[in-house]
Amino acid sequence: MSVNSPASHQEETHSLAEPARHLRLPGESGGEYTKRRINAFISLTKPRVIELLLVTTLPTMIFAQRGFPDIITILATLVGGALAAAASGAFNCYFDRDIDKLMNRTKKRPLVTGDVTPREALAFSWALSILSIAILWAGTNFLTAVLGLVAILLYVVLYTLILKRRTSQNIVWGGIAGCMPVLIAWSAVTNTLEWPAIILFLIIFLWTPPHYWPLSMKYQDDYQHADVPMLGAIATARTVSVQVVLYAWATVVCSLLLIPMGYAGIVYTVLAAVAGAWFIYESHVLYREAQRDHEPKVINKKAMKVFHISITYLTILFVALAIDPFVGQPLFGQ
Repeated sequence: MSVNSPASHQEETHSLAEPARHLRLPGESGGEYTKRRINAFISLTKPRVIELLLVTTLPTMIFAQRGFPDIITILATLVGGALAAAASGAFNCYFDRDIDKLMNRTKKRPLVTGDVTPREALAFSWALSILSIAILWAGTNFLTAVLGLVAILLYVVLYTLILKRRTSQNIVWGGIAGCMPVLIAWSAVTNTLEWPAIILFLIIFLWTPPHYWPLSMKYQDDYQHADVPMLGAIATARTVSVQVVLYAWATVVCSLLLIPMGYAGIVYTVLAAVAGAWFIYESHVLYREAQRDHEPKVINKKAMKVFHISITYLTILFVALAIDPFVGQPLFGQ
């Protein structure tokens, strides 16, 4: 994979007056240099995104197994899935390095600062991709390895290269990549895909817009400066808040489908309903404040609250999913 951008030449060359940061800097010890470089490569993988993806993976495996899968399957799925997400993040940093340097939120990424060169980042991304697919194939099954490859391609090709710079719906359809861990987890245990896995996929698909659009509201200046048409950057707070409410409702309704379909028990039912009500309520609070035309600072504060609550909501939902098989039977048993 390769891409040409106006900033490529500038980012791959360095001023004679400023040392290349991927090299050892004057006065920097060998240990400091090694630590800085390791941290730079870790940063390329977007570890906070990986953490969120893993939150959905293990609970899905437990739910699919109705107990704990064998340790080899768990480790292979978690490690292989994490490496696939890391590869996707690193490819994204490589292709987006021209716009990353224009945004305050991303201007300290390693390819912008020069701690990692584009060539190193590209090689690192390919190595992670190959290793992730190999681990998923060897430790689980062929279907899971294929799904891991699809996840990488969706994030890198569909989202990063095709949608991100072209449409305000980028995060909706590009977010499909973030839904793939539940399919990977389910197939790792069952070697197939079933209706519960599809529902979990749809939950995350519907959850992604009300999770990310509030964040884009706060960083709208960044996205406008980089000419990235994120909805929060090109639409009014009123418009965005309406979409957040609609998607929040859709997410919660979808999450409750596991109950009448005969897959979920009392733990999941109670926690999904309570956490879902909280998520919807806070989305409505954001909508109410946006309709009142408050100062952007006030609205952005509410938007970031929804952003953080969306993470808590998803975490509670999947923790409930993991506990549920150990407490009673599905409420509507098959």
